[in-house]
Amino acid sequence: MAESSIEWTELTWNPTTGCDKVSQGCKNCYAERMAKRLHAMGVDKYKNKFKITEHPDALEEPYKWKKRRVVFVNSMSDLFHKKVSDEFIVKVFDVMKNTEHVYQILTKQAERLLEFDKKVLKGRWPHNVWMGVSVEDSRVTDRIDYLRQTGARVKFLSCEPLIGALPNMNIDKIDWVIVGGESGPKARKIDEDWVLDIMEQCQKADVRFFFKQWGGTNKKKTGREINGKTYDDMPDLDGVLADAGY
Repeated sequence: MAESSIEWTELTWNPTTGCDKVSQGCKNCYAERMAKRLHAMGVDKYKNKFKITEHPDALEEPYKWKKRRVVFVNSMSDLFHKKVSDEFIVKVFDVMKNTEHVYQILTKQAERLLEFDKKVLKGRWPHNVWMGVSVEDSRVTDRIDYLRQTGARVKFLSCEPLIGALPNMNIDKIDWVIVGGESGPKARKIDEDWVLDIMEQCQKADVRFFFKQWGGTNKKKTGREINGKTYDDMPDLDGVLADAGY
């Protein structure tokens, strides 16, 4: 567990680490860079560098947190990666179901997500688990269709790093959209028109919109305002927890 600087969450929890590059959004992966640094520092959890690794000991962590938190699951991996076993994913879901935190999961492996939903969860998701897919450009919008078919209580999109326009998305049954530019030394440029178009789509569809950052090589300098305003809309945390019986 680690306190997070990500604007839309509080903590990160990594029961698995490692991943593979599957689309253009992965090109300058921050998690890969961080994993290499942690490996060089001798951090045991990253002894396998960026290879997929399950960490059973991490499953105990959420039970130790003394107050209810908002938790991003696997900031350093993808829970639905093909090399993560169904058995381990089930264990992660058991932890989430049996604790009172709000969990946010993101995947690029949307086909496996839907397969897991149908074969294992059978559409019955814990109310405190939010499920999202990464949609960085128009080449991967099919991920939204897979997500839409799941039984997740809250469904969201992470359009970050946004590297292309996303016109006319089908965001029916989507609750929340996060948009952000790429950051870091090789950051690709984001176009303001792409952002404004997504924001307008969300407004028309009554979908909550969160703008995370313009990004670039100095994201603090570029900031996260659109025309002098920040957009921090999120699903109703209290409502989600009430539905879960907490």
